[in-house]
Amino acid sequence: MRICIVYDLLFPHTVGGAERWYRNIALGLAGGAHEVTYLTMRQWNAGEQPDLPGVRVVAVAPGMALFTGGRRRILPPLVFGFGVLRHLIRYGHRYDVVHTASFPYFSLLAAAAVRPFARYRLFVDWHELWTRQYWREYLGPLGGRVGWWVQERCLRVPQSAFCFSRLVERRLLAEGVHGTVTVLEGQLPEGDVPKSAAAVQPEQPVVVFAGRHIQEKNPVAVVEAVAKARETIPELRAAIYGDGPERPNVLAAIAEHGLEDVVEAPGFVENDVIEHALSRALCLLLPSRREGYGLVVVEALSRGTPVVLVHGEDNAAVEFVAEGENGFVAPSAAPDALATAIGQVAARDARLRASTLAWFARNASRLSLERSLMTVSDAYQSR
Repeated sequence: MRICIVYDLLFPHTVGGAERWYRNIALGLAGGAHEVTYLTMRQWNAGEQPDLPGVRVVAVAPGMALFTGGRRRILPPLVFGFGVLRHLIRYGHRYDVVHTASFPYFSLLAAAAVRPFARYRLFVDWHELWTRQYWREYLGPLGGRVGWWVQERCLRVPQSAFCFSRLVERRLLAEGVHGTVTVLEGQLPEGDVPKSAAAVQPEQPVVVFAGRHIQEKNPVAVVEAVAKARETIPELRAAIYGDGPERPNVLAAIAEHGLEDVVEAPGFVENDVIEHALSRALCLLLPSRREGYGLVVVEALSRGTPVVLVHGEDNAAVEFVAEGENGFVAPSAAPDALATAIGQVAARDARLRASTLAWFARNASRLSLERSLMTVSDAYQSR
């Protein structure tokens, strides 16, 4: 089968859950004897070739700065959407399937515009579905209305929709997406599951944050929570991995609380550093208000490491938490609330790690990437 995957970013040139998802499905499908093309923006130097064995990577747009002031810029999605349109007008008839992310929207609209002529089947991943209120918060009253309207146009495109949480499934059905909806719960490759997780215990009480430093993920709250929790757990430390617009605020908070010797924030690091840190952590602390999935949460749980998340109407990652069995969901990202949850983890340390491992053992199959790849492949064949 000839498959075209469409996403503007490419792992590891940019790091995130969606980037890893598209890299993994591209490699998985190519390994299954499919002919796979990956349309993206150029993120590598001239003369280099992206490391995606067996996959034809095509840059349909130049590399561009994606963010300004912590928000996605409008121009790159427009340029990428035009590049996708131009490519599919010329080559779309060669594909049996076009599989695209819903975001950044214009690429989906381009694929929908060409489909009647090229006659490929269209599959769309909805990592998130924003509410009207969130659009207003993100882009302001006018920009929010435009963003909502564009998102609505994408929902009206006839499609086979995939999503990664029950939260987004409910929203897609409520908004009347024009097509079927299938939930893909698994994104964790089997090779990423440690074989000896049961033997790993935290070397010291360290909470770990890993993710992009943006307002929605709220990395500053980690510093404030640790400062508060150290009133009752004086030996508590933290490691904050990642980078982004909020990084200066993270460093300023560390200095403000005098935690330079307690909280490390090295920026982006190699993946094996994060894997080791998660395995040895007291808990993963992710005070994000918005998550469409939360792969780092699954990665932590697979290592027997409990998680502390925050309740929020846009936070689908809380679907992974069995309260008191594999972590806790704090009612807010306030320092007191997060510190209380950290204290609950510390109080049940060994018992909570054991029950976290038991929870993951029961759920490993449904959370595996391989199961999602099988579902995707079956969907391609059946429609």
